[in-house]
Amino acid sequence: MKQFISFIKKEFYHIFRDRRTILILLVMPIVQILLFGFAITTEVKNAQIAVFDPSKDACTQFIKERFAASEYFSFALEITEIEQINDVFKYGKISLVIVFSENFAENLITGEAGVQLIADGTEPNQASMLTGIATGILDVCRQELAGQSGTQFQIVPQVRMLYNPQGKGAYNFVPGVMGLILILICAMMTSIAIVREKETGTMEILLSSPVKPIYIILAKAVPYFSLSIINLATILLLSVYVLDVPVSGSLTLLIMLSLIFIFTALSLGLFISTLVNTQMAAMLASGMGLMMPVMLLSGMIFPIESMPQILQWISTIVPARWYIEGVKKIMIQGVEIQFAAKEFCILAAMTGGLIVLSLSKFKRTI
Repeated sequence: MKQFISFIKKEFYHIFRDRRTILILLVMPIVQILLFGFAITTEVKNAQIAVFDPSKDACTQFIKERFAASEYFSFALEITEIEQINDVFKYGKISLVIVFSENFAENLITGEAGVQLIADGTEPNQASMLTGIATGILDVCRQELAGQSGTQFQIVPQVRMLYNPQGKGAYNFVPGVMGLILILICAMMTSIAIVREKETGTMEILLSSPVKPIYIILAKAVPYFSLSIINLATILLLSVYVLDVPVSGSLTLLIMLSLIFIFTALSLGLFISTLVNTQMAAMLASGMGLMMPVMLLSGMIFPIESMPQILQWISTIVPARWYIEGVKKIMIQGVEIQFAAKEFCILAAMTGGLIVLSLSKFKRTI
């Protein structure tokens, strides 16, 4: 019995000595339950809205205050020119624009006053929920205004979905799937390929050869870079010809953004390979460790603005978030380069930082 207890103690010592095992066993469940509890939600909260109000009368001010007081909307800006509506959507800051007709209060009783709800249709589920909530708020405002004036009238909003008038779900999940596939293939396969050499002891032999270490690492990454390009072409062809999701913007811009993201994912895989020494650990870190943040914190499934502020901050370090946002802008909205410049710059900065970090650490660890 003593030998059995001693054996159990020895196993506990082994587990507690390995910090990675402790992280997986104790910390990972806590992280998962917090992420799943707060990030997975179909509710829409704090959606950024803009208003175009040419009349600026008491009725429109009353309606705007009701929208600003709602937990579902956050008043972002007031548009002064009708031509600005497309631009605020292209920058990706606004989810809904409320457009009031001229002389709103005067025309309200006669039934000539109008309200238009313009939503970003690149995320059809979110757009439908936003327009539905906005319609409900307008109906409550109508009842309150009618009670104050003693006159019955109607406020029937006209709903318009930009970029995706049919409300197809493929417009939303295709960019997300592109980001998920590319980062998993590049990061996972690169990290495993390099760790395999470290685990079998052949990496030291390769590094002692006349070939520079950077060329050895690049030679490991090139095959996965080529496979990712094939995957990118396949996804685009299926999206356009099978799922009927058009490439509304520049195909060249879309390819350039995808190539930068592939480099980012390869650099991430290289960085992971410097942190672990076994293929199993590399697979857990690059597979399970990346899949959950990409699915939950990139905006692939759930809107980021509906998450708690701390998760929104964490999502800024997830490369797939910026790639998915950039693909939606170029592929669905058809924007020019200036509207997607932020995504290009962030991904390029992430790539450079990961490469510098990985190579410096790689030399020390090997």
